[in-house]
Amino acid sequence: MNAKSFTVSRSGRRWLAGLSAVCLAALPGCSPVTSDELAPIASRHPPPPSSYPEQPVVSAPPDDGALKRVPGSAAAMTMTQIRNLNLAPDWYPSDHPPMPSVVSQGRKPDTFACGYCHYPNGQGRPENASLAGLSASYISQQMADFKSGQRKSSEPKMRAVALMVANAKAVTDEEVMISANYFASIPFKPWVRVVETDTVPKTSVSGFMLVPVAGGGMEPIGQRVIEVAEDLARTSVRDSRSGFVAYVPIGSIRKGEKLVNANARGATTSCVTCHGIGLKGQGDIPPLAGRSPSYSLRQLYDFQSGARAGKSSAAMREAVSTLTMDDMVSIVAYSASLAP
Repeated sequence: MNAKSFTVSRSGRRWLAGLSAVCLAALPGCSPVTSDELAPIASRHPPPPSSYPEQPVVSAPPDDGALKRVPGSAAAMTMTQIRNLNLAPDWYPSDHPPMPSVVSQGRKPDTFACGYCHYPNGQGRPENASLAGLSASYISQQMADFKSGQRKSSEPKMRAVALMVANAKAVTDEEVMISANYFASIPFKPWVRVVETDTVPKTSVSGFMLVPVAGGGMEPIGQRVIEVAEDLARTSVRDSRSGFVAYVPIGSIRKGEKLVNANARGATTSCVTCHGIGLKGQGDIPPLAGRSPSYSLRQLYDFQSGARAGKSSAAMREAVSTLTMDDMVSIVAYSASLAP
């Protein structure tokens, strides 16, 4: 690994910090997270900080008025426009169908644009779900589970989940249906590059995700998934064509393959039984292949801890009940390494 390729510019950090500040202030009750509905869940493992990044409260830096641009797009936007939660930054309109208003704008003052966090093409980021290619009924059910309080976060300090819960409680059933049908119509594209390694850049949290610390050097990966932007400057302006690189422990992909396909040592029900060959999903059972391993690890942990207890969760909780953190890391390393 070349640590120099992960140097983070000050401007990139400022952009991310500004987006964080805007998001944290956007919806009533989202900062700080103190509600009982996001209370910590007892588990035999503590929530892994690398997959549950705790966003510090920051102030948005002033917009210098400079127009930001990304490769392959004719668009130009200021940071004020990029920070507008009621106008999803759309750098590439040809990459997706026309966005319905709930996706492109949300509904002031109660909800923000679904496409802001999940991107207009539904590719998403490590702190949230990739919605592209999921079934509309699955997406709708998850919104219902967030709204009812059955789906929570095992780590109440992960503010991105608090924003999702607040948005889910404010949207109408019609808005959910429109948004779900929109994202279900878009194919998911390769988005995460998985690299096995024994050392990773030291990271901190900015913009709800891990970013390498400039000049911070390297550290052992341990039993963690470290997922960062391939190009922080592009991700900082919400470029929906710029994906992520996920670092995982050496040997984890092979171990994960055994766990997923062969019910290794009785640790879990074979994942392919429900999620299909190649983990490409079946009906309302979501595809896992090629998707964020940070996100996938949170779901395994949340099922095990009981934080995620919505429809069909009982089977998943039983399947993951005996998994160790090492098992979880290996499973998501393998699933993320597969072609979507």
